Amino acid sequence: MRAVRTHPVVSGLIGVVALIAVWWIGAALFFQRGDGTGAVPTPPDVVTRLIEDGWAFYSANLAVTLGEAGIGYLFGNVLALLIAAVVLVFPRAETVAMQVAVVSYCIPIVAIGPIIFIVIGAPKTGEASGTAVVLAGLSVFFTTMVGSVLGFKSADRASLDLVRAYGGGSFAQLRFVRLRSALPGIFASLQIAAPAAFLGAILGEYFGGVDVGLGPAMTYAMQNLDAARLWGIALVSGLVAGGAYALIGLAGRIVNPWVHRERRSA
Repeated sequence: MRAVRTHPVVSGLIGVVALIAVWWIGAALFFQRGDGTGAVPTPPDVVTRLIEDGWAFYSANLAVTLGEAGIGYLFGNVLALLIAAVVLVFPRAETVAMQVAVVSYCIPIVAIGPIIFIVIGAPKTGEASGTAVVLAGLSVFFTTMVGSVLGFKSADRASLDLVRAYGGGSFAQLRFVRLRSALPGIFASLQIAAPAAFLGAILGEYFGGVDVGLGPAMTYAMQNLDAARLWGIALVSGLVAGGAYALIGLAGRIVNPWVHRERRSA
């Protein structure tokens, strides 16, 4: 019997519909109180609250959090790529670089957040949280660095030998061979790092002393027991993180069209 192949978009829509159905049924049957409220609001309650809060509420908070995540994403990834390139040019530095990357990944963000806040200090009114920027950069460093190093090392050995035969050194190999081979791995790492940076910025806002942003908005909603707004903010955060993931993936397809063609052929 021949299996029926389903388009990935259709499969994704089916999964979303099933998830919303489970959420709705669970919220209506198991988490409602006698007054019609509960810790888990139904999807219509969340949509209604999203409409009531409006664009002004979400645009003001999103602008701050996206700015912090974007700055941290940029600096964290640039630093990771530079260190990965240094490792390829100077192989003896790989052990130290990997140890630094592993340490940055193993340190709990919740534990290091207050320390960073004490070192950097509270931001001035209207400024982005330095703590959120640092945590966003820290959240992407390990993923991008490891993915880049592995991508650089996946270069074809014959091409590397050819560059060396024509008098090229480690830098020439990195420029003409390793960078092209590493692009798929680099973009995959950048794709994973985008939601991580957004999450790191939100967590940093809990310690960053800011009054505007998705982090403070979640805190205020939690303190006021406003479950519908809290779920709405979480839903918007998930959509933004997923959109960033998809956008970087699209950029990777544009820059590396041959990878997509090879996967389709396979």
